[in-house]
Amino acid sequence: MQALVKTMKGTGCVELRDVPVPSIGESEVLIDVKACGICGTDLHIYHDEFPYYPPVILGHEFSGTIAAVGGKVRGWAVGDRVVGEPHTMACGICPLCRTGNRQVCPHKRSPGWGIDGAFAPLMRWPEPALLHRIPEGLDFTTAALTEPLANVVTDVLLTQAVMAGDVVAVAGPGPIGIMSALVAKAAGASRVIIVGTSDDEAMRLSLCRSLSAIDHVVNVQKDDLVTLVHDTTSGRGVDLFIEASGARAAMQTGAQIIRKLGTVTAIGLTGKTNIEFPYDAFMMKSVRYLFNISTRYESWDRAIRILASGLIPVDGLVTHRGPLDQWQSFFDALLSRKALKGMFLF
Repeated sequence: MQALVKTMKGTGCVELRDVPVPSIGESEVLIDVKACGICGTDLHIYHDEFPYYPPVILGHEFSGTIAAVGGKVRGWAVGDRVVGEPHTMACGICPLCRTGNRQVCPHKRSPGWGIDGAFAPLMRWPEPALLHRIPEGLDFTTAALTEPLANVVTDVLLTQAVMAGDVVAVAGPGPIGIMSALVAKAAGASRVIIVGTSDDEAMRLSLCRSLSAIDHVVNVQKDDLVTLVHDTTSGRGVDLFIEASGARAAMQTGAQIIRKLGTVTAIGLTGKTNIEFPYDAFMMKSVRYLFNISTRYESWDRAIRILASGLIPVDGLVTHRGPLDQWQSFFDALLSRKALKGMFLF
């Protein structure tokens, strides 16, 4: 079968390769991948900006059906429609695992960077306990958005970052940023502002303007965000700033517009070892700053229910979909911000 492989360390080093069909153990299942989204993490790996263990098949935002079941697997059967949490190979015995936080276990090896992932027609899944059922009526392309939405649920809802009546600003109009804005509004935010740059204008900000849940769409290189926030909040500042871009400039912006005793929840990765950070500005406002990585078990069931209910409009997020051999054009479009979400279909 053909798979998209990060072949070695270094920028680029990604290619389509013929690889063997994976075999499974007694406690594992084989997934027939139906759809897999391209995550910002995949792009970071492409640029050698995220930990990984090559050669490794990329991809973790998948949906599919179970194609084969090991003899010791219980509760799952061939044909079951599933998505899966990428917290595989956690040790189970460290303090983090034992307190229910296997998502940050230092020993875990997730699909797409630590073990072979879902940019392939078939994927070995080592831990069936991390699978979740896709409800009837939810198509595979939408179901493949469960993983990024689960991140938003973790970082915006389960942290209690947003409260009813909040004014919320989101930096970064990518899929995570847009989902964050939509989830915040669904959770009761009174006003939602999404912030991007001129590079986002052609596609991302245009889509945001079509979404009724987003009240203000701001191009910070053209519009006066500080004045807008001042007027919208009677000079107080936003209650919640969601940093979904990983950009240093966005963090500077957040320090300007967050209110005293407000909350910042960070989702975007910078891809850098160190960045300039407005530490004192946040300190002087006594801001609650939440750093986040990965997802919790509860996030997945909530994300699936949100998608199945149609509570947030995600239809327009997948702008590029097609077979695996289009990977280079999809990656190029995403890196140049001419795409929002790329999705491989199998």
